[in-house]
Amino acid sequence: MLDVVIVPRSRDLGDGFHVRRALPAAERRRVGPFVFFDQMGPGDFEPGEGLAVRPHPHIGLATITYLFEGEILHRDSLGTVQPIRPGEVNWMTAGRGIVHSERTAPELRASGSRVFGIQAWVALPADQEERDPAFLHLGVEALPVLTLGGASLRLIIGSWLGAKSPVPAYSDMLYADLTIEPGGSTHLPAEHEERALYVAQGEVELDGKAYGAGQLLVFTAGTSVAVGAASGARAMILGGAPIGERFVWWNFVSSSKARIQQAADDWKAGRFPRVPGDDEFIPLPERPPPVDYP
Repeated sequence: MLDVVIVPRSRDLGDGFHVRRALPAAERRRVGPFVFFDQMGPGDFEPGEGLAVRPHPHIGLATITYLFEGEILHRDSLGTVQPIRPGEVNWMTAGRGIVHSERTAPELRASGSRVFGIQAWVALPADQEERDPAFLHLGVEALPVLTLGGASLRLIIGSWLGAKSPVPAYSDMLYADLTIEPGGSTHLPAEHEERALYVAQGEVELDGKAYGAGQLLVFTAGTSVAVGAASGARAMILGGAPIGERFVWWNFVSSSKARIQQAADDWKAGRFPRVPGDDEFIPLPERPPPVDYP
């Protein structure tokens, strides 16, 4: 039933705000088209503090931000200014290149706030890597909700049990927010070739064994999985068709090493577009793009 269990490593984004990085990991680089998966928080900001991810570039991917608690203000080089709140979707397609920032809004920074959520990167198919950049925001009411026995599932991207999300997917994929009631259980069919479940809150049970929050459970292909939660749990389901080899360096994803080098050169030379209203930026890392990518 389980191919591998990944325990994320912790990263400090600054100001004591930590993320748990489940993908990429030594045990598994990708699950379907998902090449990056971070849990943000839960973390509390005191008055005067907040998230401050300065403008930075992306190519070759789409990012999906999904919150359980709090609010983040997104700005990008398309001119988008969009707060995201729990249950909503920010779906940003980088394509040939986009720049964005993620910050705590000034009014929340003044009062103090809390943030808890997931940011994931989805690799674009090779023939879509250089598409025009785009941004889509959808409210809570736009996403289909399925009742699955003792659980409910909010479908964020892709398809599941006949339902389809309005978020445009560039390849066969699945991303969903699963809530299991105390004492409840449900089945996860082998509808997509690769699937994983990330436990965000509580503890889930599979085949008589318990798995706590902060673990990514990667399922064996072709298996139907029964999952329950004695005290209730919340988890993210992710997966889809394998995307093929991808190289990941800093904020760039591509099927070509040369394209990543070009993106690095372009950012260093200031050839990416700017984010209106946000003049700061994150410099290119001192380390060069490696010849052999992890």
